[in-house]
Amino acid sequence: MPVLVLTTNVKVQSVQDFVLDFSKFGAEVLGRPEGYISINYNHDEALSFAGTFEPAFLLVITLLDNINPDVNEKYSAAFFDYFKAKLDVAGNRGYITFNDPGRAYLGFQGTTFATIAKKV
Repeated sequence: MPVLVLTTNVKVQSVQDFVLDFSKFGAEVLGRPEGYISINYNHDEALSFAGTFEPAFLLVITLLDNINPDVNEKYSAAFFDYFKAKLDVAGNRGYITFNDPGRAYLGFQGTTFATIAKKV
């Protein structure tokens, strides 16, 4: 169920192509099937970082049961490398927020993941 919300001041040539590529990459890095990945790409030309409008990004990753300091280091390295390669964003021009809301705080199919997990 990973949700990746990317806000960047970098405009990609084809939003759909970028989102599909980012979805595959996110699934690989997070170790989850792509069928569960949700991507939200937001281009915001007014996004500033460190007082400039040079290429920058903000990424929020919401993921159940696999957010911790050890894997966050791995995720951070992989996503920063990806954004350098795909968006030409320098490593000091973005933040990643890691969020695990807990199963009881994430809804799906008219219930929560806590309830779904009890049924499995």
